[in-house]
Amino acid sequence: MATPREHIEEIRRNKFSIGGEENPLTEDLHHAARNLSAELYTKDVHFLMELIQNAEDNEYEPGVEPSLEFVVTSRDVTGVGASATLLVFNNEKGFTPRNIESLCSVGRSTKKGKRQGGYIGEKGIGFKSVFLVTNQPYIFSNGYKIRFNEIPPSDSGVKIGYIVPEWIDKPNIEDLKRIYSSNSQSQGEFPSTVIVLPLRPEKVEGVKDQLANIHPEVILFMSKIKRLSVREDGQNQNPRVNAVSVSQEIAFQNVKKEGSESFILHLSAEENGEPNGECSYYMWRQRFPVKTNNRVEERKDIDNWVITLAFPREDRVTRGNRVGADIYAFLPTEIVTGLPFIIQADFLLPSSRESILWDNKWNQGILDCIPSAFCEAFLSLLNSVTGAPPSARSYCFRYLPISIPSYLQLRRIREDIQAKLKTEEVILCEPGNAYCTPIRARKIVAGFRKILEAATGEGLEKPSALWSTGVFIIHSCLDDNSSSLEFLGVGSVPDDWYSTCIRSTPGWLANLSQDLYVQLLCFFVEHWNSEIPSSLQQLPIFKYGNSSYGVGWASLLDMSSKGSKIYFSSEEREIAWLARWNKELGNAAHYKFMPNATQVAMKNLSPYERSRLQEWLDRCAKITQLSVTSFGRQLLDEAKASTSKEFLIRVAHFFHFSYVNDYMDSAQMLTLCKELPLVNSSGSIILASSCKAKLVPASMGEWHKLIGDNPWAAQGIVALSSAYMKANANASGLRGEREDELDLFVRNKLGAVDIPTLKPLMLHCLHFSLPLQKIKLFCF
Repeated sequence: MATPREHIEEIRRNKFSIGGEENPLTEDLHHAARNLSAELYTKDVHFLMELIQNAEDNEYEPGVEPSLEFVVTSRDVTGVGASATLLVFNNEKGFTPRNIESLCSVGRSTKKGKRQGGYIGEKGIGFKSVFLVTNQPYIFSNGYKIRFNEIPPSDSGVKIGYIVPEWIDKPNIEDLKRIYSSNSQSQGEFPSTVIVLPLRPEKVEGVKDQLANIHPEVILFMSKIKRLSVREDGQNQNPRVNAVSVSQEIAFQNVKKEGSESFILHLSAEENGEPNGECSYYMWRQRFPVKTNNRVEERKDIDNWVITLAFPREDRVTRGNRVGADIYAFLPTEIVTGLPFIIQADFLLPSSRESILWDNKWNQGILDCIPSAFCEAFLSLLNSVTGAPPSARSYCFRYLPISIPSYLQLRRIREDIQAKLKTEEVILCEPGNAYCTPIRARKIVAGFRKILEAATGEGLEKPSALWSTGVFIIHSCLDDNSSSLEFLGVGSVPDDWYSTCIRSTPGWLANLSQDLYVQLLCFFVEHWNSEIPSSLQQLPIFKYGNSSYGVGWASLLDMSSKGSKIYFSSEEREIAWLARWNKELGNAAHYKFMPNATQVAMKNLSPYERSRLQEWLDRCAKITQLSVTSFGRQLLDEAKASTSKEFLIRVAHFFHFSYVNDYMDSAQMLTLCKELPLVNSSGSIILASSCKAKLVPASMGEWHKLIGDNPWAAQGIVALSSAYMKANANASGLRGEREDELDLFVRNKLGAVDIPTLKPLMLHCLHFSLPLQKIKLFCF
């Protein structure tokens, strides 16, 4: 068997007639190779992609972790005067004689016909793209030490460029080993294959830029390469290329069914030796038979499309501010789909690798299979989290293609996915964590959901309407996925469902804490601010303290049809005061106040929420705020029409105690007292305007001791009822409850006097017809 050097000499002699007769096809071969290299790609970056592709197609020894490393150095390791050199280290098995012969040909590849076996490139063609950045590529592999020349040396007798191998002695292997070992991250033995590319001067910066922008996800769909690294040689000053190392590993693998499998792939990146991001991807791989009408000559031996979808479980690994490609044909294209998952398939590409051939029937067949692959993957994802917290299931919805792609072909994929999922049971529902189809599921407003969850946290059972009305309510974990639910066609419950839900469990509303009850009112404000559905108008939602100090309920219809009115206090310190006197005044006042605790809970709202709630209560339910003084005015109006002496006495006491306890000032109280009807000593009601004078109650005046009953009633002098001097038990403990304090109220505020202080003009016509008793005479 010939040695590597003997093999090269054989190729030069037999194929290219070097040292023999001139081959008449030499010139044609030279032009064919040059045109192929120059026109194959539109961007220099693709020579890097081809080198990565070749490394993926290479064979590796068992137990070796396949790796690929790019190193750019300012050392002139080849001695050709290059200002920068790119070295490519790959720990493959090494070049075989057939591989070498492929490099020395145009249109020949050792991988033709091996697509079915997983080969992704065209080795021997793609390699020639390196001539875009170098005049002389070098290869060191399995004893071969050769280079190729774009333009053959004039003294070599060679007239063909690009494909004629030349044996070289420099650089030697030791020089390459020193560069390789200068990186502490370089692992294992010295790689068996090294490609050396002395860069053209005008290409140096471009190559460095491309190296600096190799994206970590470039190895995402490689089945062999597990580690890819890029660095600039340590001798370089101010390196342009930060060292980056990317590795992948399969963390979990599960064969779902024949023709499909799923696994978790973990991708991690380092930059300058420091962690620079990591991400796990849920990978779904599925085979689809190639349809007859989608077959093409380039893939005539392929019977199955293999489609892989990658679903990033965290933020995708980036390089700088760049996110990776969205469509791969083993290596990345430059297509940005806007889809939340990555597509990999054996697409046919133009020579630029920037896009795929959208109109190619092979590619169209692949695109037609993607909706089915996605739906299988999505269902698999949902099933994989069975038994996990519901939040883990909602996480799957981030992969739905909600945004509309810019490519028409991808829009059809989105629409097909949407149509397929609408028929699948993918919506988690309450209760029991059962699944249903999107068309049967219904969502509720998130604000109402929060109230339900908080009530459950307080120990209340969930209303039975969540499962007993024939409506499937989506699980709370999906509430934040409004765009996904809209994409799937999940509708909302009708407005009357909320009324049904609140009524469905007796006592649920009454047992809500005050804070939650007020939040429920705020929910009504937020969602039915102006137009309230009829079903909700009939719901007894407004509570008030009734005369027995219990709680009553009223609906919007009650408020409008029965003329009922409910009030709340305008000042926090007045809440308990008004509620206390509302109880004391009883039904005769026809007033209803929100319970104290409810009013306190309203005060705990933010100023904005409280203002909106109060405005809505006033406008829609005629529930208005009331101060002590305004309440007093309304009581006065009520008193003027009242026939209840007890009520009149209590109203007078309300005025007195409100003043003494600083809820009303003196001027306000005097104004109210002047118009208040009075109750005389015989229990009759007298209008204040008809009284010429008012005598203090008999128990407090001297006149009764002298003459007994009031003898001047017919003349308009009214003796006030002794009930004014008896504070109700409700006033116990309040300032103003003592008899002397009540006496001052009767004298100073109601204007009552004793006989000695009556004006003489009012007494000159008065006479006594009763006999004077000794005590009376003495006192007189």
